[in-house]
Amino acid sequence: MLLEVNDLHVFYGRIEAIKGISFTVGEGEIVTLIGANGAGKTTTMRTISGVRPVAQGSIKFEGQDITKMAPHDRVKLGICQAPEGRGIFPGMTVRENLDMGTYVRGGNAAEKAADLEHVFHLFPRLQERITQLGGTLSGGEQQMLAIGRALMSRPRLLLLDEPSMGLAPMLIAQIFEIIKQINSEGISVLLVEQNATQALRTARRGYVLETGHVVKEGSGQLLLDDPAVRAAYLGG
Repeated sequence: MLLEVNDLHVFYGRIEAIKGISFTVGEGEIVTLIGANGAGKTTTMRTISGVRPVAQGSIKFEGQDITKMAPHDRVKLGICQAPEGRGIFPGMTVRENLDMGTYVRGGNAAEKAADLEHVFHLFPRLQERITQLGGTLSGGEQQMLAIGRALMSRPRLLLLDEPSMGLAPMLIAQIFEIIKQINSEGISVLLVEQNATQALRTARRGYVLETGHVVKEGSGQLLLDDPAVRAAYLGG
């Protein structure tokens, strides 16, 4: 198993945001976490990235315990996140933002050039905007840049937090097609997404979070067909 989260508890001060959740992501899988605002999805992603400390439980990556590992060391292992809200550097160009994705990983110039070409193949718009400041891009272009920057780190597990937030329907469909393409290249994906229908159609498996607990799990299709999931998250 690539990622194993076991009995995870995470606090913000005295407030317990994550209350003993457990889940896995296998090699080559897309797995999604769905739930309402405040369910703990983003906190879970930040904890896997190492930004939030673990109060109890464990996180393993390829069998290695990374529960207390520093965030930059997790990136070196191949865990990289495109965060909620995109988190690009607005005063830096598209090219500079993408170069930041290689900062921890290192690598020679030829490898970085090849990775840049790969990102431009996935997102031709970024190549067109290569000298433009990140803060002047449209919302969709900023999302492409956030994912592209994460890919420059050569992830084995890509954490995507709300990639469709604020995007037009046509662009949402494009982003999800690109997620499938990234996965087809051998990168596992953990996806947090408010658009539960798209997420469950894209993912092999899913987990439903409510107030810090996993309340349901199963294949994407099983959850799509679940009446309770449909009523709560899929508009009927």
